[in-house]
Amino acid sequence: MRRRNYGFDRRRREDLRRAKQEAKQQRKTDREASGSVGPEMGEAQGTGAPEGMWEWFSPSRTRTVATPPRTRPPADPPDDWILLTEASEEAAPEA
Repeated sequence: MRRRNYGFDRRRREDLRRAKQEAKQQRKTDREASGSVGPEMGEAQGTGAPEGMWEWFSPSRTRTVATPPRTRPPADPPDDWILLTEASEEAAPEA
């Protein structure tokens, strides 16, 4: 039988762990020095329905649809549309 040198493997793994830890610490130090806090996210994209439209969500279809105010999407089964747009009580959707 061949003897294995487990000490070498253990030292190698420890060196790799230490190198990763030092790289992580260096990245953290570089971020603090440059004043940046996190990854650059870019400009925020507009979310929600276009102006003057109502936005509906269907969990079973996992999609959203924009419709003119006071109208619902087609009532094809399953009819599980949820209104996402803030609407006043007087402008309730037609059933």
